[in-house]
Order: sequence, then C-alpha cells, then structure tokens
Amino acid sequence: MDDDAEQIEQVRRFNRTVTERVGVLHDRYLGRDRPIGEARLVWEIGEQGQDVRRLRERLGLDSGYLSRLLRSLESDGLVTVEPQPEDRRVRTVRLTEAGRAERAVLDGRSDELAGALLEPLNTAQRGRLVAAMAEVDHLLTAATVTLDAVAPDCPDAQHCLLAYFTELQERFDTGFDPARSLLPDASELRPPRGLFLVARMHGEPIGCAGLKLPPGAPAEIKRMWVAPQARGLGLGRRFLTELEARAAQHGRDVLRLDTNKALGAAIGLYHSFGFQEVPAFNDEPYAHHWFEKHITTSTTE
Repeated sequence: MDDDAEQIEQVRRFNRTVTERVGVLHDRYLGRDRPIGEARLVWEIGEQGQDVRRLRERLGLDSGYLSRLLRSLESDGLVTVEPQPEDRRVRTVRLTEAGRAERAVLDGRSDELAGALLEPLNTAQRGRLVAAMAEVDHLLTAATVTLDAVAPDCPDAQHCLLAYFTELQERFDTGFDPARSLLPDASELRPPRGLFLVARMHGEPIGCAGLKLPPGAPAEIKRMWVAPQARGLGLGRRFLTELEARAAQHGRDVLRLDTNKALGAAIGLYHSFGFQEVPAFNDEPYAHHWFEKHITTSTTE
C-alpha cells in the first residue's frame, strides 16, 4: 500500500471510531428526540441568533437541507425564523425559550459524553488524548480554509484590505497611509495585470494576498495579510505557494516582494520560503527589506 492510500485508510479508521464514540449513528443524539444535525443547529444558533445564510456557510450545509432542519426545529417550538425588516431576503433564526432550555440540556449532556470518553483512561492517557484532539482540531480547521481569486473591490477583499491597513497603521512607527504606497488602490491586482486572492474560513474572509504581473518584469507579491485569529494555520505559506504557482503559470521566473522592518514574523516566513534579500528594486516608502526568489516557469503567457 502506498503512502497516500495508507493515510486515507487511517483517516477513514479515525472517522469510524469518532462517529461511533460520539453517538452520531443514533437518531436520538445524546438521548434527546432529535439527530445530531438538529442538535448542532440548536447549539450554533446560540443566545444571540444567527443569519441563516451565515449559519449555512459556517456549517457547510446545502440550503435545502438546512431549511428542512430549521422547519423541524420550528415545528417543535425551539426556534423562530424571521426576515429582517431592512431586507426580507435575509432571514434570522433565534432560539425560543424552549430552544434555550434544550441548548442547556445539550450542553450538559455533551459535557457528560466528553467525561465518559476520558474516564476510562489514566492521567497520562487523558493528556495524550486531549493534546491529540487539539492538534486534529487545529489541522482540520486549516483544511477548511479556501482560497479564491476575486476582484480587489469585492466586499470580502475590501474587508481584508481595510483590516490590513488598520493593522499597519498600528504597527508601523510612521503609521500607514495607503495613498502613499506604490499600490494605493489595488487596481493592478486584477487580470491581466495581476490577481487577488481571498482566504475564507466558514464563509468568513480571514486573509488576502495579491500578485502583480507587469509585462516584461518579475511578478510581485502585494497586500498579503492574515487575520490574527487565523494565524498559526499555515495560511501565509499557503498564500506564497499559490502565488508562486500562479506566477510560474504566467511565465515569470522571478518573484519579488518588499516589507517593513516591523513585520518580523513575515520576514522570517519569507526567508524560510526561499526568498533572498536583495537591493531595493522600488521606491516603496514603507519598505525596509526587499526580497526575490527564482522560480521555475511552468508555461508561457
């Protein structure tokens, strides 16, 4: 058996063990009168309620299936689903008093189930299991992140850019004014002169990165940012890998970027990814370090 097949078999074995131990196979999850899908919705809706569209994106559910789950919960008196007054296409789901009581029961039973998983193990085994679960949770979270090429003026891109500029304003000792930068409005980061990627997790934008593709010149990475809550998932390296591949596909054999001295973690990432410091190749007023990497061209434009 090759390595890929062996890894796939291990993942499937893990999935079977988990579904059996946490009770996913039963229609009455945690001893209640509903399957795990409905129980999870009750928990995710929470005390404040949720936008139905965001709830669907958060859980990765088909809209028809989510509607059926919500109708079942609504018929049981656990939730209300109402359109928002300002836009009736947007619906909000909220727990009723009975729904909040059900959520409290589910929380208690979930604690009991977690305790039952740990109880047979000794102290060392419990520590190993909890640490392994944390690592699995971390890696599975990283695997849910998607990268999509978008227009740099779309709402998710603008959300990321605004957060990026705000962070630079706080971190740079000179502050940051995007109008003074060499790429003031990211208009160059759209085909055919470039591209712009947005990373999303559970439907929410959590990072961005752009690639300039000037004619007859090296490709250049611009506006790479990862939200604080998404750092540690390897997203910066994933952005660099994707942008390098895109630059190679467009016939570029050199990839460039510049950065500020305040961004120490980013500088470390660039070194580890094979970039080498070079003399300044532009007049970016916020740059203190300039980097290049020679890459393998995969095609021509």
